[in-house]
Formats: sequence, C-alpha cells, structure tokens
Amino acid sequence: MHKSKLAGFIIDCKTDDLDSAAEFWAAALGAPPKKKEGKYVTLQTAPGEPYVEVQSVSHPSRVHIDIESDDIDAEVKRLIGLGAKEVARISTWCVLEAPTGQRFCVVRVQGKDFDKKANVWKDK
Repeated sequence: MHKSKLAGFIIDCKTDDLDSAAEFWAAALGAPPKKKEGKYVTLQTAPGEPYVEVQSVSHPSRVHIDIESDDIDAEVKRLIGLGAKEVARISTWCVLEAPTGQRFCVVRVQGKDFDKKANVWKDK
C-alpha cells in the first residue's frame, strides 16, 4: 500500500531570465518569491495550498503538475498501469507522460499534511 496526492504546479519557462519570469508569476498569482535554487524559484503560497515553482527550461514553455508519493516506484507503476509512459528518472523523481501527452513528475513527499490528505492505493 502506498499514498499519493497533488503536490504542486511547475511553471516551465523557456527563458534566460528566470528572475523576470518569477517576478511576473509572483505578481500574477499574488505569491511572492520565497526561495531561488539553481533553475527553480519557489513562490510563497498560502498554507495548505499546493506549491508553485517557476523553472527555467530548454523545451517550450508549459505548466506541469507534481504528484507526491511515499513510494515513487509504486506510484509510477500504478500510473503506467493507467496508461502513462515513463520518460526519465532524474535525481529523486520520475518524469511521466499521460496518454494525452502532458508531462508530469512523481516526486518525494513535499507537504506536511501528506498523511492526512493523501489517497491510499493498494499495490498490486
């Protein structure tokens, strides 16, 4: 048995000016920049809301979601069983593609309220 839930949204920006992209999204969402780390800027969302990060990328700009799980391998297996395809394993997360083409990531547990709010899945 494992758990998973929506963790947050990543705003992928094809840009050489991550600071300007983060400033735009911070102002648009009313969520000021909280932390910059490498090619990521985390925005300060309200307690209990999903996290939002602005990321500098080389592919076309888009938005993708992160699904947090206490067992990444089990969650990836579950999602592949639903029709997703594994695209890449990067550091501690896995990039998948939905049957309709959207990319998303399965990441380690991020939220403090994970155990209370996560879906529980029976592993096969």
